[in-house]
Amino acid sequence: MSELLAATLSHLRALVAFDTRNPPRAIGTGGIFDYLRAQLPGFNCTLTDHGAGAVSLYARRGNPKILFNVHLDTVPDSPHWSASPFELRVTDERAIGLGACDIKGAAAALLTAAAQTSGDAAYLFTSDEEANDPRCIASFLAQHPRVPSPESRVPIFEAVIVAEPTRGEAVLAHRGISSVRMTFAGRAGHASGGNAATDSALHQAIRWGQRALDHVQSQSHQRFGGLIGLRFNVGRIEGGIKANVIAPAAEVRFGFRPLPSMDTDTLLGTFKHCAEPGPAEFEETFRGPPLPAGDVASAEMRRLAARDFADAAGLPIGSAVDFWTEASLFSQAGYTAIVCGPGDIAQAHAADEYVELSQLQQITERYINIIEGQR
Repeated sequence: MSELLAATLSHLRALVAFDTRNPPRAIGTGGIFDYLRAQLPGFNCTLTDHGAGAVSLYARRGNPKILFNVHLDTVPDSPHWSASPFELRVTDERAIGLGACDIKGAAAALLTAAAQTSGDAAYLFTSDEEANDPRCIASFLAQHPRVPSPESRVPIFEAVIVAEPTRGEAVLAHRGISSVRMTFAGRAGHASGGNAATDSALHQAIRWGQRALDHVQSQSHQRFGGLIGLRFNVGRIEGGIKANVIAPAAEVRFGFRPLPSMDTDTLLGTFKHCAEPGPAEFEETFRGPPLPAGDVASAEMRRLAARDFADAAGLPIGSAVDFWTEASLFSQAGYTAIVCGPGDIAQAHAADEYVELSQLQQITERYINIIEGQR
């Protein structure tokens, strides 16, 4: 084992031991953030509590041109773990622990890269990515606009690297995401009546679902940067009382993942009008833009700029991905943004989550090269 990998594993063991599960959104300003600050001597560190378990640490050394972003919160563990999720287990090929892949392995590599270099560097650690409530990034972007005022002294970053698991490749494009809560209102009555077909809130929801699925199918030919079609999922339907009672109310939770070339507002309107009669309530509960953000023309320009940055940084370019990341928030704010970190998304959120040791070694070397290349 190389000294570089040993150092990264030492950091990863420490980071995994901190309980940063989200929910329950109980992450404070101590604990893992104390550890991070102790490992970043020479960095100017700003720690901010944004409330509701959202904490950010912005660490800067010198006058960096590139910002690395990595979240520290994890999803809750499941009962299917074969050992404690907070104790890192290292085999000949893997490092296993909660968050090892998504994305504490990247955080560990960044700490090693900081210690192995002396040049300009900037890290933004956050703790709210798994909450679908991006307070940390929103606050950072408010204070670090892509085009600051002339009197502002904040650094202007040429690019942002969000360290989600991509097997160490530079991902230039991914889908957006929208989550929706919708309710239907019916009229309770005896199910033997002929009015059950129209009065049942559950029947309305089922008819809506069929129309929605038909629309999704009609978009199967749409393409952008290797991504195909519109992704859609009805995650939950609740309502009704019993089999012989017409359902007076129903609630549907659904989500869709548009291509960068699709307009989310237009899609929301289409899905809403699939309901006849219209829904009693229709509420978008979360939205994340695609990467790159913008209309078709500007999205393609940003994708090309991200490709040029990845080439200059010596990063292999990977395929577009279906999962969402906060890189899109930086892109929406005007930054050139890519996704690049160790691990495979197939391991994220899984029991006995792991990251391959070879990828930890590789990404640590790549992060070091990127930092040194800013000179």
